[in-house]
Amino acid sequence: MSPFPSPVSFSVIVLVTLRAVLILIGFTAVIAQIVLMRELIVVFHGNELSLGLMLATWLLWTALGSGLAGRLGARARDPRRLMAGLQCLIAAAFPLTILAVRITKGALPSVPGLLLGPGAMLLTSCAALSFFCILSGWLFAAGSRFYASEAGASTASATSSVYLLEAAGSGAGGILTSLVLIRYLSAFEIAALVAALNLLAAALLTVRALALVVAVACIGFPFAARRLEEASLAQSWRGFQLVTTRNSIYGNLAVVETEGSRSLYASGLVVLTVPDPAAAEEAVHFALLQHPEPRRALLIGGGVNGSVAQALQHPSLERLDYVELDPTILDLAGAYFPQEWAHVRADPRVHVHNTDGRLFLKTTSLTFDVIIVNLPEPQTAQLNRFYTLEFFREAARRLGPAGVLSFQLRASENYISPELAEYLRSINRTLGEVFPEVQAMPGATVHFFAATGPGILAAGPHGLVSRLRSRRIRASYVREYYLPFRMSPDRVRELESQIRPQPETPVNRDFAPIAYYFDVALWSGRFDRAYREFFRTIAQVGFGSVAAAAVLLALALAAVLRRARAAAGVCVTAMGFTLIGLEILLLLAFQAIYGYVYHQLAIVIAAFMAGMALGSWRALGGAAGLRGLAGLQALAAVSPLLLYAVFVSLAGVTNPAGLWLSSHLLFPALALLAGLLGGYQFPVASRIYFAGSKHEAGMGALYALDLAGACAGAVLLSVYLVPVFGFLKTAVLMAVVNLGPAAAAALAAGGRRRPGR
Repeated sequence: MSPFPSPVSFSVIVLVTLRAVLILIGFTAVIAQIVLMRELIVVFHGNELSLGLMLATWLLWTALGSGLAGRLGARARDPRRLMAGLQCLIAAAFPLTILAVRITKGALPSVPGLLLGPGAMLLTSCAALSFFCILSGWLFAAGSRFYASEAGASTASATSSVYLLEAAGSGAGGILTSLVLIRYLSAFEIAALVAALNLLAAALLTVRALALVVAVACIGFPFAARRLEEASLAQSWRGFQLVTTRNSIYGNLAVVETEGSRSLYASGLVVLTVPDPAAAEEAVHFALLQHPEPRRALLIGGGVNGSVAQALQHPSLERLDYVELDPTILDLAGAYFPQEWAHVRADPRVHVHNTDGRLFLKTTSLTFDVIIVNLPEPQTAQLNRFYTLEFFREAARRLGPAGVLSFQLRASENYISPELAEYLRSINRTLGEVFPEVQAMPGATVHFFAATGPGILAAGPHGLVSRLRSRRIRASYVREYYLPFRMSPDRVRELESQIRPQPETPVNRDFAPIAYYFDVALWSGRFDRAYREFFRTIAQVGFGSVAAAAVLLALALAAVLRRARAAAGVCVTAMGFTLIGLEILLLLAFQAIYGYVYHQLAIVIAAFMAGMALGSWRALGGAAGLRGLAGLQALAAVSPLLLYAVFVSLAGVTNPAGLWLSSHLLFPALALLAGLLGGYQFPVASRIYFAGSKHEAGMGALYALDLAGACAGAVLLSVYLVPVFGFLKTAVLMAVVNLGPAAAAALAAGGRRRPGR
């Protein structure tokens, strides 16, 4: 039997139309979220702080739309017309929001590639996302009332059914966008497609009023989308000559020309500039000169600006493996940087791999004399994976007996601030845990060198100068006169004294990514000292204090929330926090263990949403009350700890068959189970929350509480808990967060004869 209400008068056509319109709510929301987040990342900076703030803004406005705007919609006499009107508005809001974001980028007083502070970021994202997100949240409340009206369902059944259908639409929209839409369509073309679907849905609801509008819109949308794309991009890069833009599955890429040079931007940040001989030379020569006779080298990232060509000057080099995650970067390099890339790409010594650097190291059977990591510093959890203890161990396993690992991090020629020194000390200590010999070369960028055995690295600049001469390297910046200055004894001693690890210096790990927290603190401190002090203060709060505060809050909730409705509301809020936390942990762990396999991540997210839909479907026909809700909350408390135990066991898997099975089957299964838990809870809580009356004015209230919890989780986990405390302690805190609501539901059940009434 279907859990959906099916009165005799409720025809099949009406049922199909109703469900399709409600599925479209989630489908529209998730597509818009992916597209708009990508657009905002171009304006801002894609670290966990910016992503956390943007996601929190999205969830907050959507919660307000569901909770507050939903109450206003309850006054509308005709739910069908309200739904049609909201869908018309959201069809217009999506492209208008894209336009607003791009105009904002062109109007902000900054140079492309330079970063904006957290304050400007928060205000801009709040303003840009407000209209669309309020409408999206309002649609849930309006859809619930519409479903109740059309199907003759109770408030609890209506909200639960819409929750199910929205989750199903979100899963379908997420995987379609990630795997298809962003590959082949521009942002405005995607918005046009989504707008057309919403106008069609509105026309189905109101029939005569919008039929002509839909027909005209479907004809004019493709042309208008192309014109808007061109005009908005020109506005976005105002003051620069935009050569071309390209959407890849990993982000937006743009080639910009100015004053005789071309720069490639990825999601708003400059990846490379051509010509830039200093960057190209320093990226590879320092590392290759550290080895007496490099024959096989691995370059991870940053090779299309001339670094590969520079490396090929070393006469002993027989093979160079170059790993670049995004194949679109190589396509653009061939078209717009032909002098730096085309001829080296044809060199038989060069082997190009379009994959994640860590995944390549984990699965290859090759060994190397030199491994060069030429990536941005660990600004995000994704980049942090290349500076952790686990990565250094993987690199050491693939290095030969006299192998050298090299990478560079920004620093300062003269003064290194306490925050920067703490950050560099963490990386230095992490290297020292794996490699017996570690050196650092001072400068505006600090070059780290680590060797698999003692006595391999050059003791001073003279050995490097001798190798430079004997190999007849033609370079403009890595020269005989420059190396003695760069590696002068006083400069080297000063740097060593500042970055020498201290007893309290933490090790940077996959599941305790402290380095990207340091980088976020450094980044935010550029704009206002108050930001730097804030991050320093929260980092100094011990785990014991945070855990104690969480326990006290749990006890207070259990003592105060004795009423069934209040207990249900706080349980949904805690579950929203837990679900976003489980999703973040799943995605970060997947990246850390398997590398950045973008398509698999899309499948993991889709499995999560499918689990939510399946859980909601299973719970719709059930009769669980407060005791069942308490049990679900107890499961939510245990789930992050169980998830962490699975992560630890999977981290040791290295054989290809095990990697394939766990990444393609186990992780999607874990995501499905996590979504199943949250999806099952919502209908159970809804029956308790809306028991006794329809509460039409507050149909979106419970959904708003769910989003509010997710909003808090997005900020706390991405910005604070995971980078400062790591996965295990974060999992413990997530467990504690659920204990109070679980106890509140259990106590409320004990005080009632028949739970749920």
